[in-house]
Amino acid sequence: MIEFVLFLGLCFVLGGLAVASNPSPYYGVLGLVVAAVAGCGWMVSLGVSFVSLVLVMVYLGGMLVVFVYSVSLVADPYPEAWGNWCVVGYGLGI
Repeated sequence: MIEFVLFLGLCFVLGGLAVASNPSPYYGVLGLVVAAVAGCGWMVSLGVSFVSLVLVMVYLGGMLVVFVYSVSLVADPYPEAWGNWCVVGYGLGI
């Protein structure tokens, strides 16, 4: 069980790093979903399932609306992905 909780913590940190380091909202939203699901799983393992449900419904729902709005405004045909060197530099800088 402790390995699973540590795995969820690692996914939470990497998801937050993915949101913070990626300049493209297309891939940043994937990091947000990973971080939110890992955070909810972490809280369920601690026994606070109601707070986890509230996090999914309120936080993730609201933030996905903001990301959909920003993605509709970007209009970038070739977004920068996590494999680009500038994005790797952002991640190492953070």
